[in-house]
Amino acid sequence: MSTLRGLVGPLGFGGAAIGNLYAPVTDRAAAEAVDAAWASGVRYFDTAPHYGLGLGERRLGAALRDRPRAAYTLSTKVGRLLEPLDTPDGDDLANGFAVPATHRRRWDFTADGVRRSLEASLTRLGLDRIDLVYLHDPDDHADQALTEAYPALERLRAEGVVGAIGIGMNQTSVPARFVRETDLDAVLLAGRYSLLDQRGLDELLPEAHRRGVAVVIGGVFNSGLLADPRPGATYDYAPAPSELLDRALRLRAACARHGVPLRAAALHFPFGHPAVAGVLVGARSAEEAHDAAALLGTPVPPALWEELRAEGLLPRHVPTPSTSPWEKPPCE
Repeated sequence: MSTLRGLVGPLGFGGAAIGNLYAPVTDRAAAEAVDAAWASGVRYFDTAPHYGLGLGERRLGAALRDRPRAAYTLSTKVGRLLEPLDTPDGDDLANGFAVPATHRRRWDFTADGVRRSLEASLTRLGLDRIDLVYLHDPDDHADQALTEAYPALERLRAEGVVGAIGIGMNQTSVPARFVRETDLDAVLLAGRYSLLDQRGLDELLPEAHRRGVAVVIGGVFNSGLLADPRPGATYDYAPAPSELLDRALRLRAACARHGVPLRAAALHFPFGHPAVAGVLVGARSAEEAHDAAALLGTPVPPALWEELRAEGLLPRHVPTPSTSPWEKPPCE
């Protein structure tokens, strides 16, 4: 895991936002977000065909194309093929993206689907290779992903076509199964290891650590609640239940007593576990990209974690970081 840890962490750029997640982003703003992340020291960039029906890949590839290819790590995902519609109609907001509905997504975890997906991604990205490929959300296709898609990725890794392979999901049981039964390099775990949800600690994180599988944590703000806890805030893409809102407000108050933004504590928290190699944060503007880097560089005193335990806001057994994960970002 040590080699992959250096390639994906500690801060990665999540590419869903520049795929017009929930709201439009201009081409210029998307490029500026990637530029700002780069200037802040980010060298890991993640995307997927799912993000804006390919828009996220096209924008990320355009923004990275003139960078030294050996200087950054790029990941994308397989499992959904994009098929053009004969008669495009409406938008894709039902799937979360403010783009015209020019394509349909079709689940495909066959070996042929893996190859076709990667070829299409390389075309959209306009780059020569993909460093890390994740199986994307095989919740209802776990057996096929295990018996068909994974072996195809394993062959591509052995041939040197891709550098590393993993699985990306917002649940823990299927990734834990893959960690036990395959030779994955990485897991991208979204929303299941945060200040509000530590289910990743039950099985997945210990097993990944034992087997040397790097874990990248996405969704550290649980889709918004930990970024700005207020009535109407979202948790896992739906209105937050009152008890979780109350918990988030108590977390924010405790952080304020230590002079730490809640968002900074949320970004730091996953690094308490030794399996965690990095966190992914989406940005739709230069300001948001700079902000994520600044937050990860904000010191979080050990006394804050102790207060959260004492207040019952974190279980006693949950590990917390003792040092800043990103004290010296890489130079431009």
